[in-house]
Order: sequence, then C-alpha cells, then structure tokens
Amino acid sequence: MGKSKLKALNTENKQTEAYQAPSFAGLIWKEILHDKFALVSFVLLILIIITVFTGAYFTDPGTSTKVNLTQINKAPSDKFILGTDSAGRDMVGQLFLGARNSFLIAFGVTVFCGIIGILVGLVAGFFAGRIDNIIMRILDFFAMLPNLMIIIVIISLIPKYNVVTFILVMTAFNWNGIARLVRAKTLQQSSLDYVQASKTLGTSNIVIMFREVLPNIASIIIVNLTLNLAGNMGLETGLTFLGFGLPFSTPSLGTLISYASIPENMQNRPWQWIPAALLIVVMMLCINFVGQAIKRAADAKQRVT
Repeated sequence: MGKSKLKALNTENKQTEAYQAPSFAGLIWKEILHDKFALVSFVLLILIIITVFTGAYFTDPGTSTKVNLTQINKAPSDKFILGTDSAGRDMVGQLFLGARNSFLIAFGVTVFCGIIGILVGLVAGFFAGRIDNIIMRILDFFAMLPNLMIIIVIISLIPKYNVVTFILVMTAFNWNGIARLVRAKTLQQSSLDYVQASKTLGTSNIVIMFREVLPNIASIIIVNLTLNLAGNMGLETGLTFLGFGLPFSTPSLGTLISYASIPENMQNRPWQWIPAALLIVVMMLCINFVGQAIKRAADAKQRVT
C-alpha cells in the first residue's frame, strides 16, 4: 500500500509540474482565434502595416512631394494608379508615406504616454499619502485643461515643426488617463500581502514596483494602450484635417482627407481623399476589434474558457 500511494503521489507531482498557467499572450491569441472579427482584423492590420511600410520604404519622399504642374488633378490611370492631386503629385506615394507617418505618430504618442503614465501612476499608487495627493492635484489640473485647444494653440505658435515635434506636443497632454488607471491599480496591489511581505524582507521600493507590482497590472495597461492607439490615430488625423497637424508638405492621412474640404474635390475627384478615408477607418476598426479581444483576455469573467 505504501508503494502504491507513493507512486500515485509522484505521478500527481509530475502532472502539477507539467501544468503551466497560460501566458497572457496565449490568452490573447486564444481570444483572437475565438472571435472571427478579431482574427480577420488582426490579419488585415498586419497586412496593411507591412504593405504601408514596404511601400513607404520604396517610395522616394522627394519625388512624391515634388510639384509637377503638367500632371495636375489627373484621374487614375496606368501611370497613376490613384491619380494625382492639385500639385501633380502621385497619390499612391503620398498614401504610403501618409499612412506610415500617421501610424508612427499614433504609435509614438501611445508609447510615450504609456511610459509617463506608468511611471507617474506607479509612484502615486505605491507611495500613496502626501506624494499621491500632490500627484493627483497635478493630474486634476491637467484634466481641467482644454487639451485639444491647447494643442492647437501650441502648434500654431511653433514656426517650424515636424513629426517628432507633433508627437511631443500630443504626448504632453495625453498621459493623464493612463496615469490615473495605473495609480488606481497600483493602490489595489499595494494593499495585498505579497507587497507587504516584500517590504518586510527589505526589498527596495523600485524593485517591488517594477518587478512585482507592474507585471500584475501589465494586462490592463496593454488593453488601455491598444485602445488608445486607435484614438491617437483619430486625433492626429482630425488635427491635420483641421490644419493644425503636420505641415501640408508632410504627407499624412489627415492631409489627404483634407482634400475633401474642397467642394470640387469632394464631387469630382474622389481618388484624392477616399483611399485615405477608407484606410484610416479600416485601421481604426481593426485596432478596436483586436483591442476588444485583448480586453476580454485580461478579464477572467469575459475570456473564453
């Protein structure tokens, strides 16, 4: 009897060791496979990104942005697949460069806002007390500001700006939300036993924050940043469409969509703005569907069992 019990116990231990909890990436992939819309969106988004960056790599910015008065407002043809604009520039090259710039701006703003928000939120939530009160008052001040109007004013005051400048200006007023989210989740984690045990063992606060607390809230952060990526693309496109984004000489999806503000282009030259409008809509929808799958993966109540 003793040998059989020992054998059964060893078998159970081996099964326990062999079992590993699924990673968050595995949960995300499972959700994407379960949701057909998310799967199609994920594949389509990857194809769009690869096509855009490959096309932009083989597109000469100087040639694509060079004015050619002999090819003004040409309709789509064998030579110009998507026609030309009012300056005689090929719309295909501008679409590649514009989509790349818009995506890089949205991605850059999302990353920088994430870094600032995570650092501020971790410090506020972990230390709490007076430090938390000071940081929260600063966040409340930023929350009261009309951020969109301030971004427009700052861009209007800068004589020369580029993609990097635009990213920094948008980042300066868009990290508030992620900071509040990280702060709230960090407050919850800081009250748990594993954090108190680490403090008792003498582990430094920085190590606890980044090695123990941050991994436990990483899934929520990834969800938020993914959904913010689509929002930042829309913000960049909207500002550029209104004339307060990238310079007209720098292609972006907002620049191309702004051609629709001219009545003659809206009615008679749809090739100048419809491709860019469709591309921004498709990309935002794809990111949103993938983001919803990631959100379900982060919530045990909603994920696929």
